[in-house]
Amino acid sequence: MSSFSHNVPVLAFCQAMSMSGASLMVASAALVGLELAEDKSLSTLPLAAMFISIMLTSIPAAMLMNKIGRKASFLFASLFALSGAVLSSWSILQHEFWGFVAGVSLIGVFNSFANYYRFTAADAVDFDHKSRAISYVLAGGVLAAVIGPNLASYTHDSFNGVAFAGSYASLVILYLMSVMALSFLKLPEAEHKDEKLQVQRSLIEIVTQPACIVAIICGMLGYGVMSFVMTATPLAMNHHSHDFSDTSFVIQWHVLAMFAPSFFTGSIIRKVGELKVMFSGVLLGFTCVFVNLTGSTITHFWLALVLLGLSWNFIFVGATSLLTQTYHRAERFKVQALNDFIVFSVVAFASLSAGYLQFHYGWKSVNLGVLPLLMIALSSIVYLMIYTKKNQFAR
Repeated sequence: MSSFSHNVPVLAFCQAMSMSGASLMVASAALVGLELAEDKSLSTLPLAAMFISIMLTSIPAAMLMNKIGRKASFLFASLFALSGAVLSSWSILQHEFWGFVAGVSLIGVFNSFANYYRFTAADAVDFDHKSRAISYVLAGGVLAAVIGPNLASYTHDSFNGVAFAGSYASLVILYLMSVMALSFLKLPEAEHKDEKLQVQRSLIEIVTQPACIVAIICGMLGYGVMSFVMTATPLAMNHHSHDFSDTSFVIQWHVLAMFAPSFFTGSIIRKVGELKVMFSGVLLGFTCVFVNLTGSTITHFWLALVLLGLSWNFIFVGATSLLTQTYHRAERFKVQALNDFIVFSVVAFASLSAGYLQFHYGWKSVNLGVLPLLMIALSSIVYLMIYTKKNQFAR
């Protein structure tokens, strides 16, 4: 059995489990924070803490994987997920805001490792299959669209009527299933024992390549814009008196839109290239903002979040695929670590500032705030398109 047909389904399932937990937290963490925090402007701090953990763990995670291997590192990280789920549930029952922040932060450590599933798939296949491998692993998030928000909704009052305590306890089941799946992972580590003997370029030399710069810029801005708007959405819907069942419905469709296109995004990239796909993603981001500014009905929230999910998919899959073309195999850990550190630094800031902006200035300000970021992403893509054409013409 080829590495593609064996490892990609395993990694896609693990992606589904990790993203199910993440989507559950997206749907509920800000509302839990709103209930537990004395200062209501800190309601998105738990979700921001998760992204801060992802950011701070990204480089140590890459170092550990380089030392003991991907599989062992993923299994080790599962311990943080399990303990974080238990602590989060307990903290909700005890009405401990900072305990909840700590629990979600532990889950963030696990999510940082889980973010390397896409790179693991890309590294395990040949060059022609990299974009498809990345897409198929991210497509595991389609299950997350069904599992995460529904799990949050169905277990909402399952623990003595305490909102969401049962939801976070149920994450233990998801993470145990992920551990079971990881036991079937078979990576071709032994084929590359000579990697350390290969000459590696300096990190500065790699990241100053135009393609690498654009990949990182678009990855961080695409994810940052998505996180900024998505994090504020449950608060905005609550402000406009929509029920949690409506919020769960909107988040479910958002997550579905984030990952369902992954079944064909890789194939589209092979046909038209990363830049055109990323360009389309930015245009979808602008459309999302337009819809959000025109109304606050459930239909507006639903359509805008679907567009936001599609935008993220095209930008993020395209940026990830573009990044894998800028480094050699022996250089992969340091480049991937730097990329995820930068991306999730922006995502953490976006998640934290979204709550503050929504609480003090409202939904309109949240949406207007992402327009400059989308313009920067669009400009960088256009620049690389022109740069690439000039180089091809010069040859």
